[in-house]
Amino acid sequence: MTASRRALILVGLIPTLLITFAPIGLWGQAHLGVGPLAGRELPYWALVVVLLLYVVLVERRPLASIGFRMPGIVDLLLAIAAGVLIVVAMSLAFLFLFPALHLKGNTAMIATILKTPFWYRFWLVTRAAVSEELLFRAYPIERIQELSGSRWIAALVSVVAFTYAHLAGWGAAQLIPVAFGAVVLAALYLWRRNLWANMLAHWLADGAGFLLPH
Repeated sequence: MTASRRALILVGLIPTLLITFAPIGLWGQAHLGVGPLAGRELPYWALVVVLLLYVVLVERRPLASIGFRMPGIVDLLLAIAAGVLIVVAMSLAFLFLFPALHLKGNTAMIATILKTPFWYRFWLVTRAAVSEELLFRAYPIERIQELSGSRWIAALVSVVAFTYAHLAGWGAAQLIPVAFGAVVLAALYLWRRNLWANMLAHWLADGAGFLLPH
């Protein structure tokens, strides 16, 4: 790999670093002036647009290089299975794992989100599925594998970044089911290399928690 190609990949990973370590949602809420709910989500959409343009215009590579491929029936079925698996694991964590370990999940955050309007929760779930699967899964897995030559290193970085990014908002205990979800979604991407399938799995998992009646 040439030095210029390596540099392009490192620059392309900046959005992943930002979404992992910088409170860009809070920045948007405070400064975009479009309301606290919508403003919180817009910076993430902006990073999505920037990264897609970067791949096409700067890297000069097709979007298929980051998993934008037409999903087949198997992709969709596996996406549904992955989403259900994550929902089941999250439920078991709250019902059995947390009590056994004397931990408390962030039910306050969940309750706060459930009190927001349905349109916002739909926007939130959709944004998370799109931005997080692109910024934590597809791009870093594909490009870090190119840099390192190892799909497992790429997957590990993806899992760690995704899990750590949830620490500030959700707390340490919640990272247990989050890490499990990260592993499932990374495995799904490594298996199918289909970003649409990952987005569907992520949307179903979050939608079960925030869109269905409770």
